[in-house]
Amino acid sequence: MAAGVHKIDFSSADEVRRPEKTTLEIVAVGSTKVARLTVQPGWVWSECIAPVVGTDNCQAHHLGVVQSGQLLVQHEDGSEATLSPGDIYECKPGHQAQVIGDEPCVMIEFDNQTADTYAKD
Repeated sequence: MAAGVHKIDFSSADEVRRPEKTTLEIVAVGSTKVARLTVQPGWVWSECIAPVVGTDNCQAHHLGVVQSGQLLVQHEDGSEATLSPGDIYECKPGHQAQVIGDEPCVMIEFDNQTADTYAKD
């Protein structure tokens, strides 16, 4: 019988991807994939991820919470937001993003498909 509590640590991630100025650590929690996305100061989606995925803007759906740092997200519909520690966010496909300030932005993401495909060539 499986344990009622299952603990997993990102230090033993199932998969790690490292595009420029980016670290994506993915763990499987039952049937759910959870990702820790760390983007460094100077990270801009169009410079660091676009060359990997080959699209003009991010086509991933992001659902998560910011742990540290700040990220400016601009959507093609004209909406934008600066994400800060403690913010829970949803970013629909069709956006650009960049780190604001001198601190890495660390986010925990809960979208299975995004964890499975983000920044993967």
